[in-house]
Amino acid sequence: MILKISLFASLYIFLLSCKGPNETQNTVPTNYVSTEHLIEAKELAGIFEDENIKIVDFRSPENYQAGHINGSINIWRTDISDNSLPYEGIRADKKNIERLFSRLGIENNDLIIVYDDKGSSDAARLWCILSDYNFDSVKILNGGLKSWKGRGEKLSTKAVAYMPTQFYLPKKRNEKLWIDKDELMGLLSDKKNNIFIIDARSFEEYKGNHIKKGASKGGRIPTSIHIDWADAVDLGGNKKFRSIEELQKIYKGLEMNVKDTVIVYCHTGYRSSLTTFVLKELMGFENVRNYDGSWVEWSYFDELPYEKDSIML
Repeated sequence: MILKISLFASLYIFLLSCKGPNETQNTVPTNYVSTEHLIEAKELAGIFEDENIKIVDFRSPENYQAGHINGSINIWRTDISDNSLPYEGIRADKKNIERLFSRLGIENNDLIIVYDDKGSSDAARLWCILSDYNFDSVKILNGGLKSWKGRGEKLSTKAVAYMPTQFYLPKKRNEKLWIDKDELMGLLSDKKNNIFIIDARSFEEYKGNHIKKGASKGGRIPTSIHIDWADAVDLGGNKKFRSIEELQKIYKGLEMNVKDTVIVYCHTGYRSSLTTFVLKELMGFENVRNYDGSWVEWSYFDELPYEKDSIML
């Protein structure tokens, strides 16, 4: 069955095809449903010195120190995680994100542009967290650091520091973007629910043969379907997102409709954040939920069901 695309998507593609070359030269050259939260290196080069832009290098401090986009500030996984739990990966709460951004000098009206060097899986995690807290002014640099260096841009080894601010996230959250283990278990228990659960990890993790650090056991969430997050990115090449036609081929086997409920998980919510971005933003699926705790949390609780090598346990 061919993957269905909404009328909005079709209209968007038609309008995009009608634009002249001058109208599209600073936009992402694709027919994605939305590129609101995606930016190309060429466009960034024209605006990266603007006053109300903060560029975030989402890599380890060591990689940041070795060379980063000039003017970018460094955020790493431990900065946006709740470290009070017996398992890792859960996103930091609203107050801790506000404290972090205030310390880094991010303003409420800033446009945040985030990049990594892993095909945007880490960058997508920051987008996902900020979207959950209803902060919408964030874009992922398509192709990450490789796209920037591909323009011949020089990297900086000078750490960047801004004056502290008073950053506040919106009061109302976007509660439709995330799902916790209790709600997911409720959906699994109700056989009437028509949901798709995507495991975005490697196939060996999905089968239960490879157990990454932090997981309590190998396996997968029952009924989940394996689609590796990396399939959506040219990981061995330019590290950019694949075209809409390629993405449709990747996901068409699920026979999902854009209005279906799709739940995505991985190991600690990073790879699933990228798949969430692909499905929701680039492909236009309306009800995509990222399971924050992912396999690290699910495997921690012995009472939660799981599968391994097609055997229900």
